[in-house]
Amino acid sequence: MLLLVPADVLRPRRPDEHFIAEVEAARDAGLDVAVIDHDAVTRGDAAAAVTRVPAGSDAVYRGWMLRSEQYVAMVQALAARDVTVRTSPQQYRQSHELPGWYAAIREHTPETTWTTGDHHDDFTKACATLGTGPAVLRDYTKSMKHYWHEAAYIPDVADSDAAWRVATRFRELRDDEFTGGFVLRRFEGFTGAEVRTWWVGGVCRLVTPHPDTAEDAPPADVNLTAMAAAVKALDLPFITADLTRHQDGRWRIVEVGDGQVSDRPSTTPAADLITALLD
Repeated sequence: MLLLVPADVLRPRRPDEHFIAEVEAARDAGLDVAVIDHDAVTRGDAAAAVTRVPAGSDAVYRGWMLRSEQYVAMVQALAARDVTVRTSPQQYRQSHELPGWYAAIREHTPETTWTTGDHHDDFTKACATLGTGPAVLRDYTKSMKHYWHEAAYIPDVADSDAAWRVATRFRELRDDEFTGGFVLRRFEGFTGAEVRTWWVGGVCRLVTPHPDTAEDAPPADVNLTAMAAAVKALDLPFITADLTRHQDGRWRIVEVGDGQVSDRPSTTPAADLITALLD
């Protein structure tokens, strides 16, 4: 397995400092490492981005988030060098964008509806689908939870004017990064810090804190039994599922992501993740 990581912006032959620990762990495990110019991928020059990747390898990417179309371009450029990435473009989109993973795990995650695009009428219809009550707004890939009251939390989807003000602010903040459409998720009461679970080939290989709360160790009673079959049914090679505890005690999935672009919490040894990838 070849580990692909972003190059340092100022020293393009070297890995980005953020991924150094994983690079060292990979090399300690006997793996080769190559760098990709992330900025070149995002500006539309994927062929230039992969010139330092050796030909003829099976690879796993560990890097910064890419839009689905950017990932397609990167994989195609790698394929031209006879490099096969573990996660296909279709699998990346399925795990990276909420509409791809929601149906399989809907029993274990808040009720959700979404639009295609950012039109007012479609947003109003989506609100009507949920009916009444509070909801959390995001797009296909990201929320603006740090702007909770102005661009994430909708107190009552039945108040269409107030809901649209939140959506308008969300759209403004996301700007060119807005992806897919508006996503409305019914608000549920949660307690405690989120837990990040790492799944390889449909099996949970690692349980860690969420990167935002890296000092909060996962509780000993994290129970994946109820959701394991649903996550496995996604049939994806490498994903993360972020969990939190509902006020009624159930564990709920609040987010699924492609494992290649999911951040590792600073308190989790890089070797643990590399070992999980090799299992």
